[in-house]
Amino acid sequence: MKLSTKGRYAVMAMVDLAESSKDRPVALADIADRQEISLSYLEQLFGKLRKGGLVRSVRGPGGGYLLARSADETRVADVILAVDEPIRATRCKSGSPKGCKANKGRCQTHELWEELGNQIYLYLASVSLADVVGRNVTGSLRVFPGKTTQIEEPSQVAAQ
Repeated sequence: MKLSTKGRYAVMAMVDLAESSKDRPVALADIADRQEISLSYLEQLFGKLRKGGLVRSVRGPGGGYLLARSADETRVADVILAVDEPIRATRCKSGSPKGCKANKGRCQTHELWEELGNQIYLYLASVSLADVVGRNVTGSLRVFPGKTTQIEEPSQVAAQ
């Protein structure tokens, strides 16, 4: 599964807004400069985010955008879905009667990829903008079948 620039840029911009706003509107031009994203592309994304109820705009001098709800309440999955970015790993549309294959059947691995998409959604729905701003999304555990281990720093791995 590959997340397009639409989803990634929307999340980047929303995290920037969450970090920068401090209860005052933030101009899209400022977000565009900081995140190195085209202003016209951000305008398109923020139109969708506004329609999705995730941001509100303030007109006039000193205007810009504010989060419609707190960064703690805004989930990364909400941002991605608001800009029409599907969260799926299958090559066919979720819930579609048409399957992955030319004969409209499902491939053998369809359920595997569908469940991966579900897990990705669940993870993104568990992460808030505040988590990303606070850098609380990197875990210290890696889980392998049968064991759980601490993630080692690259320098520790090289020393072994």
